Amino acid sequence: MTAPSGPAVVVGRYVLLDQVGSGGMGSVWRAWDERTHCHVAVKVLGRHGSALLARFVREQAIRVRHPHVVAPHGWAAEDDLVVLAMELVPGGSVADLLREHGPLDPGTAALLLEQLLLGLAAVHSAGLVHRDVKPANLLLEATGDAPPHLRLGDFGVAAPVADRRFTTVPGAIGTDGYMAPEQARGALPEPSQDLYAVGRVALEMVTGLPPSRQGEIPSHPLRPLVERLLVADPEQRLATAEAALRLLRRLPVPPPACPPVPDRLGPAPRRRTNRWATGWTSGWTSGPATTRDDVDWAGWAAVLALAGVVAGCLWVLLGWLA
Repeated sequence: MTAPSGPAVVVGRYVLLDQVGSGGMGSVWRAWDERTHCHVAVKVLGRHGSALLARFVREQAIRVRHPHVVAPHGWAAEDDLVVLAMELVPGGSVADLLREHGPLDPGTAALLLEQLLLGLAAVHSAGLVHRDVKPANLLLEATGDAPPHLRLGDFGVAAPVADRRFTTVPGAIGTDGYMAPEQARGALPEPSQDLYAVGRVALEMVTGLPPSRQGEIPSHPLRPLVERLLVADPEQRLATAEAALRLLRRLPVPPPACPPVPDRLGPAPRRRTNRWATGWTSGWTSGPATTRDDVDWAGWAAVLALAGVVAGCLWVLLGWLA
């Protein structure tokens, strides 16, 4: 099966509320975790093949805890359904921000790049290469008019540094346009490949253009950083996220203008419960969450009224028979 079309409990734990995304590996849902009693994001994979399942298992193994990283915190399987749970990040992505606002002001671009590099430094310190850094994988918290807060997500193709088990010769893993030249040729995973992708993302932030339409690097406060990141030769490229951070923080960048980042998911559907002789059954409506201790007073009033009518009819019938 693929993702359920409506609210359903999967693997006995996660109640799927509404679909918030989709991709090549399956669909992403906002869900209620019955064990932790909080909302989470759940990636659902149905009718999985061995290759996709291997990616799921690899992704769930990522355990990087950092304010600018959103990594999976658990997974479960049931029959032909596999789910991967992670924190819910409701502000959309940098791709959404660029689609709505076009090129970002230098201060906002620098702020987002600093947060991305901080997250990548943590990922690389854990011995991993992300391999798919792009605006759609740069998630945003819903900060409103406050400064944006970026979280690097989607570790489905991440791999250990220079691990031959994850090479793809003669193919390549990543997204066209954001891959470093050597990555596109199937080179072993190296952190500098993620830094090349950061350069492509930076150029997209300041021009509003995807890699397929990018040309020369324009005159811009961030140009010295972008030039060092987009060097084709990996030996001449900035080698670490920390080195890129040091260069970024030396640049004369103005304060960020910070376009607003709204909550793109809206209020979560709420839980509605009713008690019957057979126990508890759950449904979902929109609004704040309720608990099993809540009482459906309107339902009980209807039951009592019906009981009163029945009692009245019996009293009249018995009086007539007497």
